[in-house]
Amino acid sequence: MILRSIRYGEADRILHLYSPEDGRLGAIAKGARKTKSRFGARLEPFTRAKMILRVGKGDLMAVSAVETIEANAGLRSSAASLDWAARASDAVARLLDGPDPHANAYNLLVNALASVAADQSLATKATQVSFRLKLLVAIGLQPHLSSCAGCGSKEAITAFSGEAGGVICRECGGDGFPLGGEALDWMVSALGSPLAQTGATDERALRQAERAVNDTVEFHANIRLRPAAAR
Repeated sequence: MILRSIRYGEADRILHLYSPEDGRLGAIAKGARKTKSRFGARLEPFTRAKMILRVGKGDLMAVSAVETIEANAGLRSSAASLDWAARASDAVARLLDGPDPHANAYNLLVNALASVAADQSLATKATQVSFRLKLLVAIGLQPHLSSCAGCGSKEAITAFSGEAGGVICRECGGDGFPLGGEALDWMVSALGSPLAQTGATDERALRQAERAVNDTVEFHANIRLRPAAAR
């Protein structure tokens, strides 16, 4: 999957890639921006492709050949869907910045981009937060939502703690931030539903769910994600 494509020099492109077998990769496509380039339009961001890569200079592989599997052209039909795809791909790039492969995360991204490409109305903040929740599960950082992450109680759940790794009760409040019942219910529902069936919720609950994702990532992976889309 092409996560990002950057202009380089007079005619080249540097690609940020994610492979289910090799994890995160960087590659350079020589002459990709020339009018008569052999690559054509096959190196657009969010394209799923088969590539022949050879060892290049430094850390970048060199692209020898490309075959498109899925162009996801629908993502480029609206600013909202293009932005959604960029944020989803950026989340994968930040969380999986290394050679270790995560096939589940790759498949999640492939399916999410295909879904939004097919239906641009899915390009919302709610589906972006849902995608990120599912991404945490795919890489083994699933937040604990069924009971207090501190003491195991299922009663009086009032907050979320990134350090604890999930929801916490009133007694274990500690460093958590307030998490309402609607936000918790939405998170549970989002994790149990396909992306295309992500339910609606109010802006306050969505902000809390996004903060739960961000706090989990910042504490356990020591990185920051870009904000989810505005709408």
